[in-house]
Amino acid sequence: METIIGLVAGALTSFGFVPQIVKGLKTKKMEDVSYYMPVILAVGMSLWLVYGLLRRDIAIIAANIFGTACNIVIVAMKRMYERNRDIKNYI
Repeated sequence: METIIGLVAGALTSFGFVPQIVKGLKTKKMEDVSYYMPVILAVGMSLWLVYGLLRRDIAIIAANIFGTACNIVIVAMKRMYERNRDIKNYI
C-alpha cells in the first residue's frame, strides 16, 4: 500500500510540469518561465533520484526520473524559443 501511495503521489506531482510543456509547445513561447525554477527543481529531483536509488524505492525513483526529465525539457524549450526569437529579431 505504501508503494502505491508513493507512486500516485509521485505521478501527481511530476505530471504538474506537463501543462507548462504543452503550453510551450503550442505557443512556442517560454518567456514567462524563469530559468531558475526548473534548474533548481531538476537539481533537487536529481538528488531525490539518487536517494531513491540508494533506498531502492521505486516510487521515489520513478517520480524523480520523470520530474527531472520534464524540468530539463522546460529549460531546453526556453533556450530554444529564446534563440529562435533572437534570430527573428535580428533578421
